[in-house]
Amino acid sequence: MITTILTAERPSGDDFVPTATPPLSWTTETDTPDWLQASAEVQRDGGEPVTLDGAESVLVDWPFAPLAPRERASVRVRVTGADGGVGDWSAPLEVRGGFLPADGWHAAPIGLASPEVYAQPALLRSEFTIDGPVASATLYATALGSYQAALNGSDVDDQVLKPGWTVYQYRTVHETTDVTALLTQGTNALAIRLAGAWATEVYGFRGHQRTFYAEQPTVAAQLVIEYADGRVAEVVTGDGWRAAPGPVTASGIYQGEHYDARLEQAGFDRAGFDDSGWAAAAVAETAVVPEPRRSPAVRRIEELAVQEVIRTPAGATVLDFGQNLVGWLRIRVRGEAGSTVTLRHAEVLEHGELGTRPLRRAAATDSYTLAGAEGAGAEGAGPEVWEPEFTFHGFRYAEIDGWPGELDPADITAVVVHSDMERTGWFDSSHELVNRLHENVVWGLRGNFLSLPTDCPQRDERLGWTGDIQVFAPTSAFLYDTRGFLASWLRDLWLDQKNSDGVVPFTVPNVLGPARPAAAWGDAAAVVPWVLHERFADRAVLTEQFDSMRAWVDLLVRLAGDNSLWEGDFQFGDWLDPTAPPEHPAEAATHADIVATAYLFRSADLTARIAALLGRTEEETTYRDIAETVRAAFLAEYVTPAGRMMSDAQTGYAMAIMFDIAPTEQHEALGRRLADLVREHGYRIRTGFVGTPIIQDALTRTGHLDTATRLLLQTENPSWLYPVTMGATTVWERWDSMLPDGTINPGQMTSFNHYALGAIADWLHRVVAGLAPAEPGYRVIRIAPTPIAGFDSASAEHRTPYGPARVAWRRDGSRIVVSATVPPNSSAEVSLPDGTELTVGSGEHAFTVDAPRADETYAPLGLDSSLAQVIDDPAAYAIVIESLTEAAPAIVKDVRAHTVWLPGRSVGEMLGRHASGTARDLIETRFERLNAERAADAAA
Repeated sequence: MITTILTAERPSGDDFVPTATPPLSWTTETDTPDWLQASAEVQRDGGEPVTLDGAESVLVDWPFAPLAPRERASVRVRVTGADGGVGDWSAPLEVRGGFLPADGWHAAPIGLASPEVYAQPALLRSEFTIDGPVASATLYATALGSYQAALNGSDVDDQVLKPGWTVYQYRTVHETTDVTALLTQGTNALAIRLAGAWATEVYGFRGHQRTFYAEQPTVAAQLVIEYADGRVAEVVTGDGWRAAPGPVTASGIYQGEHYDARLEQAGFDRAGFDDSGWAAAAVAETAVVPEPRRSPAVRRIEELAVQEVIRTPAGATVLDFGQNLVGWLRIRVRGEAGSTVTLRHAEVLEHGELGTRPLRRAAATDSYTLAGAEGAGAEGAGPEVWEPEFTFHGFRYAEIDGWPGELDPADITAVVVHSDMERTGWFDSSHELVNRLHENVVWGLRGNFLSLPTDCPQRDERLGWTGDIQVFAPTSAFLYDTRGFLASWLRDLWLDQKNSDGVVPFTVPNVLGPARPAAAWGDAAAVVPWVLHERFADRAVLTEQFDSMRAWVDLLVRLAGDNSLWEGDFQFGDWLDPTAPPEHPAEAATHADIVATAYLFRSADLTARIAALLGRTEEETTYRDIAETVRAAFLAEYVTPAGRMMSDAQTGYAMAIMFDIAPTEQHEALGRRLADLVREHGYRIRTGFVGTPIIQDALTRTGHLDTATRLLLQTENPSWLYPVTMGATTVWERWDSMLPDGTINPGQMTSFNHYALGAIADWLHRVVAGLAPAEPGYRVIRIAPTPIAGFDSASAEHRTPYGPARVAWRRDGSRIVVSATVPPNSSAEVSLPDGTELTVGSGEHAFTVDAPRADETYAPLGLDSSLAQVIDDPAAYAIVIESLTEAAPAIVKDVRAHTVWLPGRSVGEMLGRHASGTARDLIETRFERLNAERAADAAA
């Protein structure tokens, strides 16, 4: 049996598509092994099927006449296999044109005519008449701010924070919503709740804050009513609309939301409401005609209950939800009219109190003033239920003040909010700390993929930093279907870039002033489209963004000048390398000029590759020549013939290897030095945003899997697992956002939900579990599981564009058992742990091979043992730290942080500088005991 599932990009989860020719994709399900598609028939509305020869089934061009606005189409597909077998027709896919004609936008932006305060939230309304049977009614709406629309008392959808954040001055988006079922014959009311959200936020740092878009929010809506008799009528915002302040008295992304239930105007969103006391709405000119939204809708995704009620040393009541999340609180409360409940949010506790210092100037505070006897909380009525609508917070803890009566934690719920993307990737292993690390990565993505990819969701920032998503894009594309989300953001990137003379800003949308170029940040212009092609087989995004890539590389070539080295300019460099001082996060061990020139090569190289894919031969030659020129300059300036880098630090070596700047014959020497550096620093990470996503790949590519394993499993600070041991439930901005003593890092910039360092998850998926794309979109899958020390099993599952793929391995005595699922219409290149290489087709596969032998022999230990020998022997290192903790605890921190574990220095030498005779005796005695135990084991 062959069944097929047909899909198209429908951002709101309904039938509406944002283009007239929506690409189609389908997955096939069959038990036939090695199944490949020979052809497919695609049928629209029961018409003559269109036959498409070949195996293409991902983002296939729309094979019919373009859709008209609001036009409906029912499409289905039937596939034929290479074996001649014909499948069943798929279930119909219903699509509708979710766009307006080129000149079809008629709605004017409206808002309060005489606002009393900055960014004043508002209510707006209008009534209209339905005078016959309605075939269809479609609402198009957008805002410079955030809105929700209601028809006859019912919200039109379950989306929140609409329409999200785009580069408002160049591009706005509209929702398209079928509201047919909400209309009634006779008089109807269309009402809108409105607040400023991102549009009226004040952006900037250190005294340079400013309003960027608008001082007051506006909204524009266009209701198109299609009558059964063929008439078309429109209800549009503009003259005749009424506006008034509402119960939301203040609202901001950073500051929070304040709601006074006594100011509610019951029935304002229904026909017949008396709005004679309201003023005429102010009408503005349409600055930018909105386009259909392509990014997935933002929704309430999940709810979490209170895990613990904490009474702080200062007497405050704090709720712990057990998970750092993004969203808001829903409360259910009874009390007297005018009493106010205040909700303050934070990610951590410090000294037992709410840790608000990392929020900087973000108040992250909501409040609700009860209506009491005047409203829903009146005696005999139910409790008042409220949640904010136009703000969001990043938090695990919430301080509750002013709660009337005794607090029942069941009356407060955390609502998790983010863009409603499909989950597509999972990882599991026998190592619980690593599993928690992976879960932290997932929660970090969820919290920061809200309308656009932000750096953090809690402080006075929450910006679309280009560098963060540049390094995290591969991880995100495995965990969720991020194609539409990131493709939409890239449209904004190019618009901001075009209006900045080719410079990709630090953040998109850019609200931080004139754009300046920075390596690894601006390179998102080339890297993110490449990732979308690699993971989703999206060629369209390459075409749409190619001019952006070219403009970026051309700019860098001019900046590099005749010597083809990008040097001497401002750079973030290897941002937040743990060796950098807390207040100077750009002062990394790898020189910023090396990072800049390496990324110049990377973007030029990717642009040449993309030009080749697009058949743009002349540009391919141009950018290949640029890349080779930069490569030669980089190697001549920064790499010795022996494979030593001028900036002798982990990130520099990782870039030279993983960007393929250095020739293959130099990789061994570069990898050896990289491994030595990792060992010298005690198998602790010493990379920032740039080096962290690639260091593990650089080590494994050059044959240092054991080093990569030690680095992964390190729990001392700095490491990936240190935050896990400290109770983290998301990935931190700094390796030590919280210090070992439980205090918050003193740096001015400290977030506990920042996904960049979580890019390690992509290595877990591809290398540890062994599931990766070998061709774009996983048409060919790479199955290469790597059983690493400390793990008894690992697995990864991913819903590829061809269907679910899975790889799992487990130890069985001296054997490794591998199982794999390859979806129909794809194949896999398999590399097994014993070195076996083979190619398989679709279906279920199982392999059993000998486990690679682990060399766990250790030389006898003594005070004359080298520091390198000790750090390479976890048991020996544990003895040193344990003994020093007992006999000389004051120096343990210094030993951990500053010892360079060199082969030419002995334990005795280190102790001679640091420790007492007691510590020496303890270490020597315990070394002797360990030697004896190992000798006995070897003899047994």
